[in-house]
Amino acid sequence: MRIVLAALPLAGFAAWAVAHLVAIVTTFRTPLQATYVAWTVSFLALWWLPVSWLERPYRASREQRPELDELTVTVQVPVYNEDPVALRACLRSVLEQSRRVDRVRIVDDGSVDAGGNSVTYDDVRRDFEAAASVLGIDTSWERTPNRGKRFAQMHALAGDDADVFVTLDSDSVLDRHAVREGLLPFADPRVQSVGGHVLVLNRTASLLTRMTCVLYLPFTRGVRSAQSVLRRVTINSGTLAFYRGGVVRRAAGVYEHERFAGRPMQMNDDSMLTFYALLAGDTVHQPSSMAFTLVPERLHHYLKQQLRWMRGTTVRHLWWLRYMPVTGAVFWMTVSEYLHLVLAVLLPFMLLLDPYYREHLGSVASSGLQVGVVLSYLSALRIFVVRRSDESTWSRAALFACTPLIALWRLLVLRPLYLYAVCTCRRVGHWGTRQAVEVSLGNPVTASSFQEGRGREEAPTGAGQQPGR
Repeated sequence: MRIVLAALPLAGFAAWAVAHLVAIVTTFRTPLQATYVAWTVSFLALWWLPVSWLERPYRASREQRPELDELTVTVQVPVYNEDPVALRACLRSVLEQSRRVDRVRIVDDGSVDAGGNSVTYDDVRRDFEAAASVLGIDTSWERTPNRGKRFAQMHALAGDDADVFVTLDSDSVLDRHAVREGLLPFADPRVQSVGGHVLVLNRTASLLTRMTCVLYLPFTRGVRSAQSVLRRVTINSGTLAFYRGGVVRRAAGVYEHERFAGRPMQMNDDSMLTFYALLAGDTVHQPSSMAFTLVPERLHHYLKQQLRWMRGTTVRHLWWLRYMPVTGAVFWMTVSEYLHLVLAVLLPFMLLLDPYYREHLGSVASSGLQVGVVLSYLSALRIFVVRRSDESTWSRAALFACTPLIALWRLLVLRPLYLYAVCTCRRVGHWGTRQAVEVSLGNPVTASSFQEGRGREEAPTGAGQQPGR
């Protein structure tokens, strides 16, 4: 019943917007006026674009830092069919944090090879445990039957008494100061969850991975940054996220058994944990807490990953509409997203149905192209916010120059895929994409450094070396 009530404002706004657009389209009879309509609709939908630039990294006072230093921090790494080199790099980056963690909990969720045979990581485990012992970091490494990422997480976290839990994907490498920076927002007791800044690790592997660097920007440093200004981040990526221990422990037993349309829901685990944190307090993003993650290098794997994420987000939209306060930002951000989707689908049809605009289709298309190019460049300006030593200025400039083509990919490939995901969101499952190792960190990651604003940070350490050596 609440979902129905929550959908009424959305339906009302959509009807109002469509009615007004029909009136505008049938009244305005020049390409210039059509451009005005396109600009108006675009800027209403992209409210987050200017707001995202208001984000600043969280800082703690000298008086607050001792309290942060006393927090017990547990890092949990779920593993399933991971590349051993990538896993080694991930665990090494955890041990080399400038703010040392207290515990590392690794759960192998029944990894198997392409033939269905059990896969172990004996060499990685031996080196990791030896290095952690030298540093005095408590570790555990367990193998469980394959039940999904959520069960793997809670197998380690449900009984852990840490003050802060860090969820980290096994194909991600932390910046040396990621934990230190990620803990700073917890100086505010209202903050329940913190998301890290996600960057692409295998940036140069293929044209697709280079394109992914730009495709990530509207979410990692666009919508998420704007939501952080409002302290209402809806998805703190599982690549690197921090949670108050109590938030996660209270979810034990429920989080693993979420169901949608009568089916077990294992995907979109990060948005569900963030959802629990939203119910408890504030959720924010810390741009100075950085993690580098492997992204799909082949189109087939990329589309499977995107479809899984899109289906999970569709389910979570229903949760936000049902459980978030109608007067709150999360509810209305969800409404605006669907309003944008409705208008993006209806507006082209409205223009094509009008005889005048059909006659001047070239001018109308030119106006829409102008709007799209400008907005794509505005969204991609974040390329220049982070400077990496493994990426030249010319490389960033070339990527920035190609952003209209990448925006076209989003329009022609990802938008139809999203509509398909909305219609097939009942297809939820376990890990969803990885039946075997899909992305390998074949070569050692060269040490690199980068800057954001004035704060200099260090990039991932060599992945080909053993942890702690």
